[in-house]
Amino acid sequence: MRAWSALPKDTAMILSLIFITFLSGVCPQSPKEIRVKEGEIVAEFFKECDHNETLWRSFTKQGMHLHNNTPAAEHRQMGVMVQQGILVILSASEKNEGNYSCSLKNSSKQSWISLKVYTAQSRDSEQMNQISKECYTEELCKLYCPEIFFPSNTLNITRSGITWHKEGGSSPKDGNFPSVKKEDSGNYTCTRSYLYDGQIYNMTSTVKLDVQPSKKTKKAVIISPEDKQVFEVDLGSTVVIDCKAVMMSKMDDLFWLSGSSFVDTDTSLPVFYNDTRVISTEEIRRRTSLIFRKVSEDDLSKNYTCKLQAAYHTSFVTITLKQKPSRSYTSLGVCFVIIVVVTFVTVVIYVKFKIDITLFLRDTLKWSGGISDGKCYDAFLMCYKCDAAGGLNPSDKRWLESVLEDKFGYSLCLYDRDILPGKAIADAVLDCVEQSRAVVLVPVSPDPDPESGLLSAIHEALVERQTRLVFITTETSMASKSDSFPEALQLLSKAGNCVTWKGISSMLTSSSFWKQLRYYLPAPQQAPTVKLLPHTIQDITS
Repeated sequence: MRAWSALPKDTAMILSLIFITFLSGVCPQSPKEIRVKEGEIVAEFFKECDHNETLWRSFTKQGMHLHNNTPAAEHRQMGVMVQQGILVILSASEKNEGNYSCSLKNSSKQSWISLKVYTAQSRDSEQMNQISKECYTEELCKLYCPEIFFPSNTLNITRSGITWHKEGGSSPKDGNFPSVKKEDSGNYTCTRSYLYDGQIYNMTSTVKLDVQPSKKTKKAVIISPEDKQVFEVDLGSTVVIDCKAVMMSKMDDLFWLSGSSFVDTDTSLPVFYNDTRVISTEEIRRRTSLIFRKVSEDDLSKNYTCKLQAAYHTSFVTITLKQKPSRSYTSLGVCFVIIVVVTFVTVVIYVKFKIDITLFLRDTLKWSGGISDGKCYDAFLMCYKCDAAGGLNPSDKRWLESVLEDKFGYSLCLYDRDILPGKAIADAVLDCVEQSRAVVLVPVSPDPDPESGLLSAIHEALVERQTRLVFITTETSMASKSDSFPEALQLLSKAGNCVTWKGISSMLTSSSFWKQLRYYLPAPQQAPTVKLLPHTIQDITS
């Protein structure tokens, strides 16, 4: 028996069924399942077992018991009592959960139940012993509280009364409502009390009351459409508008009016109606459809009324038609034009002011062009011979170098300053190109620096290393460069970006010459040193 009680609940029940089958030699019928709340009384009566020679067995966590041979005192201790065909558990607990069977001695036929006990906190307890009751307003409504059936003179158990309770509401006396109201709907708990051996035992049940409108007060009513409802339609389209109503009598009628005139049912007319009805035992549902073959402007100016003519009252709803607003592409076209114009203006502004925008971003955001590339110089200034008289003189050349280094912060590689003496000119120049991020070719008057003879080698080095090239020209050399420039110099002028020196006007740091030169050069890697420079032509010439 101890091994039996140690088994899980479901396993014990299955084994009990197998054991019952083994004892009886036949397969038992489907069990009757009883659910009871913990602590409450439960009783079951089997008419086929109502005999003096009835044998009761229980299969619970406590093991298997033969109740007929158990003394009455032990019955009370276990809380299980049997008498002929009735089984009573005075206060159900988890230990009573299991299977119970009854059969006559020397008979293979048996009846049995499966008992499940739930606590008050269990979700299933809310649905246990729940009864649904439907009543109608202003009518008598009587709630029934389930009770236990006891044959006469059984176990000396007597009924002790009924109490009703509704949470958050008034409780009915004896469960009776002389004239029930809608607000009386809800869940009612009834408690039946039973007296045994000087002690009260209870059984609770829940009655769910649903109060519906009285059948006697129901009347015919139009469900849809709503009164003064407006339907948007397209001219020339076919439109169907349904009028739905619930009627109580076959004598009630539902029809359409156009203004004060009846709408006909003739389907050949531009506007007509037809109807269908569904008849049930309590009501009649009817649908009358107003049909426009092709909506005209005249239809938009009329009122249409769905009228319900009932035995004791009349109701109606009036509707109108309204033309749907035509689709307008004006706003879409305006938006498209605005987008095109804004895009065009943005492109024009960028093309016209891209140099100013780029320089503004460099100066404002202090952008230096990204990660350092390992070069020592920002630019290598190299002179080339200009036969025309418009080349930069030594003073202009020094001004160019000073502005780039002192005002704009460029690190320059200058031939006459940064190349060590004694090194081969070609190697020295190519080293400067290698260590510079850009090369600036500056036109000078005759007798330039020695590196002017290396143009071919410079061109090859620039192409190979993809170094930026800025080619400074003068207004005079631009007019005659195709005739006066050597071939290597012409290749360099085509490979780089050209900036024109316009004499004294180009000496202003705000001139187009300086903007273009800075635009084509990469951003300097170091911040400019603070040094005062002339800002006007008068400052420069003084």
